[in-house]
Amino acid sequence: MEARPAIDDAALEREAWSVLEANRTGAATVPTPGLYPHQWNWDSTFVAFGLARRDPRRAGEELLSLLAGQWDTGMVPHIVFHPALADSFFPGPSVWRSAGHPAAPNGVATSGLTQPPMQALAAWRVWRHTRDTADREEADALVRRLHPMLAAQHAYLAAYRDLGGGGLAAIVHPWESGMDDSPAWDAPLEALADARAAHRRDGPPRPSGDHHDRYVWLALRYRDSGYDGAYLRQDHPFAVEDPMFNGIWLASCHALAELAPVAGADPRPYGEAAERIRAALLERLWDDGVFHARDLRGGRLIPVCTVGGFGPLLDPGMPGDRVTALVDALESARFMGAAGYPVPSCEIRAPQFDRSCYWRGPSWVNTNWLLRRAAVLHGREELARRLGAATLRLVRQSGFRECFDPFDGSGRGGRDFSWSAALTLDLLADSVEA
Repeated sequence: MEARPAIDDAALEREAWSVLEANRTGAATVPTPGLYPHQWNWDSTFVAFGLARRDPRRAGEELLSLLAGQWDTGMVPHIVFHPALADSFFPGPSVWRSAGHPAAPNGVATSGLTQPPMQALAAWRVWRHTRDTADREEADALVRRLHPMLAAQHAYLAAYRDLGGGGLAAIVHPWESGMDDSPAWDAPLEALADARAAHRRDGPPRPSGDHHDRYVWLALRYRDSGYDGAYLRQDHPFAVEDPMFNGIWLASCHALAELAPVAGADPRPYGEAAERIRAALLERLWDDGVFHARDLRGGRLIPVCTVGGFGPLLDPGMPGDRVTALVDALESARFMGAAGYPVPSCEIRAPQFDRSCYWRGPSWVNTNWLLRRAAVLHGREELARRLGAATLRLVRQSGFRECFDPFDGSGRGGRDFSWSAALTLDLLADSVEA
């Protein structure tokens, strides 16, 4: 980490805690009040990561709160709604209608989609730090409570989401990626039949055209099927194998293998699953030195390269030559080499790149943090140092924003964003330990 006066780090830490306290609603943390007033899957899990060293008990509560919305199928929803705010967000509970589905949890309103299965990774981290700072039995008890839910989540992905038959999980909606407006989804969205008119919501910039209408239309089609797995396989018009989603799934398989003995379970199935996912990633998504998303309905790789293409770096078993190629691409002028603040969410040379529009160009604390984690995993210490230092510069300069301009570092989207605050705490803890 770059050297900074101690007062700077202390002040930044206090501000980060202040954001997380303001955004806390019971056992959960919302991304940011007003704009996103419910519990989001990816956001909440990043909060758990950020709190794992500083407050592991609260981090465990964050995961348990999210998993209270898990369906009987094993699906962990991308939104768990707070009843008091009901339809303060569109699409809200009245759109998703989870209460009418027999597999949905009783008394907990959720969406019908999922997001990257990162909870096992977070659970492993919380377990490790709970053992270090609290009672060992408390740490093991948390794992015994979480493990069946996490195992069910992984079984759901294998049973319901291998729509291409090649061993990878497919997302069935851009919202499932966590990177909602990525240009990786442009071609599959353009191939859809004309979307019905749908309610629009004021907020940060959206892509031009009617993509957001199509997002809602896709969600309604899936809902109207009764959230049916056979419908996804046979008729749903959007199905994409995303390298970030599957890279996270693979890494979470490794985490489940390590946690399994604590829960009295066999670790071997999770190690075997990791090997299968790795082989499928290399066979199905690797091209020209990077990973690309695959459009299953269009039958082709999607050519634009995004930050999601580096997700498989989270695999500790990724072959060394592929790691080198990915790091070369990441550090090139396509991404970090031409940006003042890494990592742009879309390659800069792509015609779809837009420095001001959500996942079409801006830098994000959460993906910077994931890539820093991957760099450490593969012994790329200098890359890890640069990613950590640059991310802290962003939040020092512009606050805990939702995302940032990759050239001048100015803040974009929501303010006082929870994952930006929580992951800053984790980065600051590393700077102290370094």
